[in-house]
Amino acid sequence: MPGNLAVVGGGAPAPALATGAGNASPTFSPLYQQIKALITQSLQSGEWKPGELIPSEVELAMRFKVSQGTVRKAIDELSAENLVVRRQGKGTFVATHHEARAQFRFLRLESDSGETHYPDNRIIDVKRLRAPAEIARSLDIKSGDSVIFIKRIQSFDGAATIIDELWLPGLLFKGLTAERLIEYKGPMYGLFETEFGTRMIRASERVRAIGADADAAALLAIACDTPLLSVERISYSYGDRPVEVRRSLYLTSRHHYQNELG
Repeated sequence: MPGNLAVVGGGAPAPALATGAGNASPTFSPLYQQIKALITQSLQSGEWKPGELIPSEVELAMRFKVSQGTVRKAIDELSAENLVVRRQGKGTFVATHHEARAQFRFLRLESDSGETHYPDNRIIDVKRLRAPAEIARSLDIKSGDSVIFIKRIQSFDGAATIIDELWLPGLLFKGLTAERLIEYKGPMYGLFETEFGTRMIRASERVRAIGADADAAALLAIACDTPLLSVERISYSYGDRPVEVRRSLYLTSRHHYQNELG
């Protein structure tokens, strides 16, 4: 199985062999990468739920019949990728969107004052419709498949600041309604995680500057052509599965887009 993991008898992972065209030399996945993949499989299958403590490095080393150092290196990478969270003196936990740090990992708008502000959400529209071709391509579904469309306003200190338009695969989010979104008080990704078993692992974004059109101006209570940041995001779950397309407009008169590189 080129490029895949192989586990022998449920015990230690065996290095996967891969041969390229015209090259008979085998290539091996580093052992810690194989352990990382196996731990990720357990996260994806729900063996350890978001927020739960995972087995210790010693226990995992015994389970996979490898050294504790190999397990530690695998968990180091999972921690760097925000799949698990290390807590000094307590152990390693499955990351969850219900933690504040997770919310601001995906919401990159930061107050110019440096103070942490949590947005208030106002749902404008929720409806089930057939996926437009462009959205279907981004979600890796068929054009015309069911999607759920959500439009909302996020406000900081009473000032409308973000317009969000989201498209979600209908099959994954059966039962998601405007009433449920309105009554839920936590982060939206927390709702997706808890009630629909869908955790956002990573996202790719494209950002550009635009002028507010009449609709955006009315929703944000600003003049037409006021500068806005247009942010297009595709969010992915385990296995790099696309599970959300989000198009947002950010008003940055009192905020800035904060990102860290490297």
